[in-house]
Amino acid sequence: MTGGLLIAGTTSDAGKSVVTAGICRWLARKGVSVAPFKAQNMSLNSFVTREGAEIGRAQAMQAQAARVEPTALMNPVLLKPGGDRSSQVVLMGKPVGEMSARGYHGGRQEQLLGTVTDCLDQLRSTYDAVICEGAGSPAEINLRRTDIVNMGIARAAGFPVVVVGDIDRGGVFASFFGTTALLSEADQALVAGYLVNKFRGDVTLLEPGLDMLEKLTGRRTYGVLPYAHGLGIDEEDGLRVSMRGTVRESVVAPPVGADVLRVAVCAVPLMSNFTDVDALAAEPGVVVRFVDRAEELADADLVVVPGTRGTVKALAWLRERGLADALGRRAAEGRPVLGICGGFQVLGEHIEDDVESRAGAVDGLGLLPVRVRFAREKTLARPVGSALGERVEGYEIHHGVARVHGGEPFLDGCRVGAVWGTHWHGSLESDGFRRAFLREVARAAGRRFVPAPDTSFGALREEQLDRLGDLIEEHADTGALLRLIEGGAPSSLPFVPPGAPPQPSEPTPSQEATP
Repeated sequence: MTGGLLIAGTTSDAGKSVVTAGICRWLARKGVSVAPFKAQNMSLNSFVTREGAEIGRAQAMQAQAARVEPTALMNPVLLKPGGDRSSQVVLMGKPVGEMSARGYHGGRQEQLLGTVTDCLDQLRSTYDAVICEGAGSPAEINLRRTDIVNMGIARAAGFPVVVVGDIDRGGVFASFFGTTALLSEADQALVAGYLVNKFRGDVTLLEPGLDMLEKLTGRRTYGVLPYAHGLGIDEEDGLRVSMRGTVRESVVAPPVGADVLRVAVCAVPLMSNFTDVDALAAEPGVVVRFVDRAEELADADLVVVPGTRGTVKALAWLRERGLADALGRRAAEGRPVLGICGGFQVLGEHIEDDVESRAGAVDGLGLLPVRVRFAREKTLARPVGSALGERVEGYEIHHGVARVHGGEPFLDGCRVGAVWGTHWHGSLESDGFRRAFLREVARAAGRRFVPAPDTSFGALREEQLDRLGDLIEEHADTGALLRLIEGGAPSSLPFVPPGAPPQPSEPTPSQEATP
């Protein structure tokens, strides 16, 4: 098999990431060498590959679904929002500067098309199939001229497109029709059909609508995926998965000990890599919730201050809401607090930031003996070490350089009493360390909590990826999807009016076919 497919969506959060992962896992189980690809991703949830490149966590998850090692080729452009109007641009895994949305879409994005097509070509030369994920909607006609992630990359690669729609939101038929009808004739020629996501109920009741949609558009529906609960899969920027506090079914096993542990995660602005706490939520008897008020910390056995793309902004937010004072009281009372990456920096004594916020000298919360200076060079690493007598693996993504001058060493950070701080993301996915850490928390909190002896976070993630593969295998027309991947979009797909006008100098489909 050789070929590829682009999974687009009627909207953001229609299910593109999980459908792409599901197709990757289904193909991998068939013995197909497959890789995921997303030309451009906007997300604060990122990951560090083994070669030290930063990519979106969704693409790292999709690579795991495909049973391959993630690389920068799979997500050549990553945009990390730093506010309402600007983002850090990460190109081939390395930051290259800050840019406004107007500046990016005003020319920079077009310049990157060659880079992303080169990456896709390299993947195509290595793997039998490449499953691409789009972004937002391909019908964002205001951005079509500079598009490199939806129809732009589909046209460049000649890939067929399947559009995913979230029926749970309502209006899925109008969304499918409207998405198609707003595309130019040349773009429509690659839109092979549709995939319904998150359906509840009797699918036979949906079939008349699917038949009418095919008559209206000349395009078939390749499957109806049921609503699946408890899919704890890394997403780009939504909080839905972690706010449910689960990486498996929403009804989890009861606690092993007599008590549960309550974990409160401070929902700081520009929160990044909140997936760190999913490993805690995987433990039977651990309840995770996100909070934004000081009183919500009162009954928490552990408070986590997570990573953030805006450390100084997060610090001000904690103070404005009274959370900073509540954290100080917890530390004085010996009640557990864990700071991760930006959250670790916040807990320190002093921050010197002329890079991220350009705020200069700012006092931290003073709960850990740490002074932080922001460097222009970003630290991207995959450290391995030990803590609490257990082996730990993690990854680092930060501009802040921490100088620790006291406390007990803890994962290249430090610990003072019941306050821990580290730059390491992902450390809680190390099963032995997580259990040891939770025992420490339970002891400090006075809870009769006992970690389950056999919880494997890695195994749970594999189970979830297999569930995604099952959804595709059981509820999609896999034979038809294989034909799309191998042979491209069906010929002579009808044009659905009115269509968007062609871009300047854009050839028609007939001109493209002319040698």
